Amino acid sequence: MNSIFKRKSVRQFRDLEIEDKKIEKLLKAGMQAPSAHNTQPWEFIVVEDDESIEKIANMSQYAKPAHNSPCCIITLCNMKNVRDKKTEDWIQQDMSACTENILIQAVEEGLGAVWLGTYPDEERSNYLKELFNVPEDIIPFSVIVIGYPKDKYQVEDRFDPKRIHYEVY
Repeated sequence: MNSIFKRKSVRQFRDLEIEDKKIEKLLKAGMQAPSAHNTQPWEFIVVEDDESIEKIANMSQYAKPAHNSPCCIITLCNMKNVRDKKTEDWIQQDMSACTENILIQAVEEGLGAVWLGTYPDEERSNYLKELFNVPEDIIPFSVIVIGYPKDKYQVEDRFDPKRIHYEVY
């Protein structure tokens, strides 16, 4: 639970590479996520090339944190793993769980990260498809910008008992 309470969107990073072993742990965490009917629709592109990261930073006005990041992970939803309409209805939840697992594991590894929304924005998804030669039946879902945090950060306690209801609203 400690990593959940320490997680924060980090947008400024030190100029340090991330060890391969840590990236592998992030990917393992993503693959450990629950998915509807156990479809496990995820695939990933790990981006460490500076030029490619700069292009990611230009994806939208909200992608600027990538400018100073040593690594981005693009989560992809492989629609070949989605068996039917019933399963397709749940891909956003599946891929969100995958993305969140990576964000939490980043904290565990001493890293900072921020989730850049991609899907369902077709312009952003198509931008990434073209940039990384992604096949038609694969959907870029999110970009996770990762690095060692530039500064120590404070995490706010978001617990609010007024948002909790028991039995009825």
